[in-house]
Amino acid sequence: MGNPQVLCLGEILFDCLADQLGQPLDKVMSWTRYPGGAPANVACGLVKLDIPSAFIGCIGSDSIGEELVNVLQDVGVNTWGVQRHPSLATRQVYVIRSLDGDRHFAGFGSTPTVDFADTQLTADHLPEEVFKQAQYLVLGTITLAYPQSRQAVYRAVEWAKKYHLKIFLDINWRSVFWEQPEGAIALINDLLNTASFLKCTDEEAEQFFQTQNTAAIQQRFRNLQGILITAGERGCHYQLGNNQGFIPAFPVQVIDTTGAGDSFVAGFLKQLVEQNDQLFEDRSLAQAAIRYASAAGALTTTKLGAIAAQPTDTDIQAFLSDFRLTEFSPKGKQSEGN
Repeated sequence: MGNPQVLCLGEILFDCLADQLGQPLDKVMSWTRYPGGAPANVACGLVKLDIPSAFIGCIGSDSIGEELVNVLQDVGVNTWGVQRHPSLATRQVYVIRSLDGDRHFAGFGSTPTVDFADTQLTADHLPEEVFKQAQYLVLGTITLAYPQSRQAVYRAVEWAKKYHLKIFLDINWRSVFWEQPEGAIALINDLLNTASFLKCTDEEAEQFFQTQNTAAIQQRFRNLQGILITAGERGCHYQLGNNQGFIPAFPVQVIDTTGAGDSFVAGFLKQLVEQNDQLFEDRSLAQAAIRYASAAGALTTTKLGAIAAQPTDTDIQAFLSDFRLTEFSPKGKQSEGN
């Protein structure tokens, strides 16, 4: 693929998913590891949708770190921005799952959250060259939790401004990563003031903005061109320019929700790269973009893991085509979800 059009900065890690569903942490007998980390998931999801991407983050100089880099490279993600810490380990996070596939972060084993390599992403080692040709910078908020990686975020934002990249912020709130979560709101709001696009869940919208009204959030952050508020199996509220609406979720057989939101982000970014400002001007294109992103997220829930479960553009187009045939079949219109 060519020069990265989307840069994804943040964490890459292993999600250790509980093999026993519906069990508390102390009752889980075994775990299966899957590559993850929201920015890495988005980078991989984009490449699978034919959008060149790069991942920027820090791993340990250990075998599991190299395994994760190999995953990125096998998919086709640009890894120029991967840093390696000489002593701290690559992060693993333990995830317990409910009987219906919903997940809950259960910590990092015996290692404190500050003692992983991703906390040491260094501003001075960021590859400025990849910013020169890119269009979008994707950020989460976990990198804000640690002083050194926070400075790397600020350097990336500076270069995004210098080279005219638009910033897409996915709040992706994970309190378990923060030693002092009470300081997060101010840091996230400051970063949000630099962004053009916001994605959050309905719960995050209530927590950080005390509303799920996209127009109210846009009134508060006038720099935002687009706001996406996802609500899992219910669907997505969106505001793209003056185009505002709600798209119900697609009904699928959920196996594992890990990475679904990241696939949604990748699907939306693909539409954004290809449609550009038309998404803010054409209501039908805006709706189609959210449907495409929602299909990407829905398909990811039908398999285990995040990266391995991500669909291709062909998968999504076939799914949307099949859904339209079912929706308008002679047997009657099928609901898109609740």
